[in-house]
Amino acid sequence: MNYHLLEIVACPVCNGKMFFNKKRQELICKLDALAFPICDEIPVLLESKARAITLDEIN
Repeated sequence: MNYHLLEIVACPVCNGKMFFNKKRQELICKLDALAFPICDEIPVLLESKARAITLDEIN
């Protein structure tokens, strides 16, 4: 994952800041509690591909 991308990428739902979860290879939106997958180093920022995450996963 290119960390410079995190500076410009925003959540497609709320336009909020995204955080990288290295272990799961996902971009996390804490505001919407959604995790977006990264496939072949490309973030898939489609709401239909995101999964809901719990509060435990956010922290």
